[in-house]
Amino acid sequence: MGDNSKIEWTDASWNPVTGCSKVSPGCKNCYAERMSRRLNAMGARRYSNGFKVTLHPDLVDLPMRWTRGRRIFVNSMSDLFHRDVPFSFIEQCCKTMTKADHHVYQVLTKRPERMVQFTKTRMGGPWPEHVWVGTTVEGKGQKDRIKTLRKVPAAIRFISFEPLLSPIGNVDLRGISWAIVGGESGPNSRPMKPEWARKLRETCAEQGVPFFFKQWGGTNKKAAGRILDGRTWDEYPDAVCISETPQVEGALSSLKKRGLDRFT
Repeated sequence: MGDNSKIEWTDASWNPVTGCSKVSPGCKNCYAERMSRRLNAMGARRYSNGFKVTLHPDLVDLPMRWTRGRRIFVNSMSDLFHRDVPFSFIEQCCKTMTKADHHVYQVLTKRPERMVQFTKTRMGGPWPEHVWVGTTVEGKGQKDRIKTLRKVPAAIRFISFEPLLSPIGNVDLRGISWAIVGGESGPNSRPMKPEWARKLRETCAEQGVPFFFKQWGGTNKKAAGRILDGRTWDEYPDAVCISETPQVEGALSSLKKRGLDRFT
């Protein structure tokens, strides 16, 4: 439920929640759903509900037990901002992230509007600087999630263009500190065209956003590799980077203490 991760852009995963439901085309071949079914068939206790949203209160404090600092993907097997996860439970997870601040937390959601709601009603200020917040954009139909994410006051905001299912076209990355791009992997995976990834790489270069190319995907992820135009692209954001959004720049210094204290 929390261990070294094989995901290229993180070090470990922490899953105080498991299970999810489909909200957009990127969910069709969900790796977490496939893995949950496999674990359920193997009799894994935490997956006795299959892919139904399930809270694991005993895992909320897990990062506090890890003494070595790590980049931690929060809920690789779920979505912390799923409608079936109570705000009170999210608060407990935030309390852990605030206390165990020797880690960097990567919170990725397909539901940024609920992240905005939580931040406004429960936090009273910006997210701690060591908590990165992100959303998934798999095609043009999800581009509005970027606008929504910009409403979240955070030092680091990121976009995961994975699985990249179509060309994104022109995209405004103001206030975004990092972009991850990758194709879909596993059974029935849908192909990603090289020009889609190249266009996003060019956009990132033009707008000064670090670019991370995760994988080509396909049914044999390892064989397909992650080389784009002769090299790997493993750029990361500056952990102390402040968003370009003016209201966040002003709020971060004046509200940071109150935002942190909310969960201590």
